[in-house]
Amino acid sequence: MKWLWLSLGILFEITALVFMKKSEGFTRLLPILLVFLFYSLALGCLILVLRKMDTSIAYAIWASAGILIMALAGIFWLNEPVSVIKIVSMLLIVAGVIGLEFFS
Repeated sequence: MKWLWLSLGILFEITALVFMKKSEGFTRLLPILLVFLFYSLALGCLILVLRKMDTSIAYAIWASAGILIMALAGIFWLNEPVSVIKIVSMLLIVAGVIGLEFFS
């Protein structure tokens, strides 16, 4: 169940970030309200995850998944440039999280 809550929390956080971009610098009301809604849901999920998972592991997965998903979204949907260093950096993030999960 902890993995479901963690996945939902990550999804809610990414959704909040998308609406943050759509708020155009916090000038549009509906996206602003959706930012607060989705960040509240994301943090609620994280609170539930922390009942069953170490904070360091949960937050490492949370943060790295958000970074990786948004980086991939930027590459594939927002036409952001891709480079070897960007790909290597993303792989290092994955390696770090795997190291925390399996060797702590």
